Amino acid sequence: MGTVGGHAVVLGASIGGLLAARTLADFYEHVTVVERDELPADARDRQGIPQGRHMHTLLERGARTFEDMFPGLVEELAAAGAPRAHLLREVRLVLSGHELARADTGAAAIQMTRPLLETTVRTRVAALTNVKIVDNHDVVGVQAVDGRVVGARIRNRATDGVEETVRADLVVDAMGRAGRAATWLAELGYEPPTQDRIKIDMAYVSRFLRMPPGALAPDRQLLVGPLPGRPRGFGLAEQEGGRWLFTLVGMAGDVPPHLDEEAYFAFAESVSQPDVYAALRAAEPVTEFATFRFPTSIRRRYERLRRFPPGLLVFGDAICSFNPVYGQGMTVAALEATALRECLQHGDDDLARRFFRSVAKVIDPVWQLNAGGDLALPEIEGHRPLATRLINRYVARLHRVAAHDKRVAATFSRVAGLLDPPGAILAPGILLRVFLGGRKSRSSG
Repeated sequence: MGTVGGHAVVLGASIGGLLAARTLADFYEHVTVVERDELPADARDRQGIPQGRHMHTLLERGARTFEDMFPGLVEELAAAGAPRAHLLREVRLVLSGHELARADTGAAAIQMTRPLLETTVRTRVAALTNVKIVDNHDVVGVQAVDGRVVGARIRNRATDGVEETVRADLVVDAMGRAGRAATWLAELGYEPPTQDRIKIDMAYVSRFLRMPPGALAPDRQLLVGPLPGRPRGFGLAEQEGGRWLFTLVGMAGDVPPHLDEEAYFAFAESVSQPDVYAALRAAEPVTEFATFRFPTSIRRRYERLRRFPPGLLVFGDAICSFNPVYGQGMTVAALEATALRECLQHGDDDLARRFFRSVAKVIDPVWQLNAGGDLALPEIEGHRPLATRLINRYVARLHRVAAHDKRVAATFSRVAGLLDPPGAILAPGILLRVFLGGRKSRSSG
């Protein structure tokens, strides 16, 4: 592919930053990735990824995109022990209080720990001859000349902290939801982006378990979503190493307990089916509890800005930080990388405007799905226009019908997995089945 610049700097070595670096490596002579943490050589948790100790899933569409960027990655994860669960055949999905019918969706989810995925991807990126990863460095800011960003200011955390400037043709803020591009814009005299926010006040409590053999077969993943009047749920998934990761979820301030073992089990029992609860009681804890709080979903509207400095870009969670309970963030980041590639194929002129508009088309349907799911809970604060109220009533009915209608269940699962557009659940055939109530038999197709 044609080179569009000499040096690109990516700030942040999480999944989003690594995907951005992989894409930029095909268009810039050199790429430098700067990370605050000291990066481990093996698959271990790190301080900068507090969500890393909790449940992650790489959806089918995300897995396909990762595989395009890193050929053989899916097989490599499998060789490391990451299970692959076929959606609705090996995944028990309970939404709006209804267990979706078992169906063949043509999709599967890769169930690996976050450290395994991140370490595997980082090793692939570091092996690129024109990529350098610099860890243990704080990002101080950006340097601009005549309105153009020309470098990043960084400081080595392991030495005397002397600041240095890394010159670059492009600087990418991929520092997650704490990304600082909006602040830099204000410092440079540009208008910062407006924000859409949904206060979800979500909390995770997770631990690794060893489950009794075959206790939940054929299920390899179980997901129970919150519902009105009970803003709590859980995820339980088989992981590499023969372990299972159990994550309790509470929203709207309903925090799962982690210091009192019996209170923890009482919370789990309130959302579990009897066979699941029995398996949890029989399981052997492998780790202590890990906790995580996520107060607000944030979408920064960079695509609406009229002015943006050349030489700067924003990527991943720094643009939009989704409610992690839906498990779509890594897949969206992969789709953003695809959008960046397509933009760079046409050069770097007006790159930010083209990229932000392209990414907005990726984010729009996912944000709407997530926001709709959050606002379906009366416990979540937020404006609910008529359209939102109507679609939430429809989705709740769809979930009820999907408990016995395989076609409806499969269609919704593919939409939630980002394989099909949201409009698929409003297709005439699905609308008819939902409004007529579907067939009564669980074997309906």
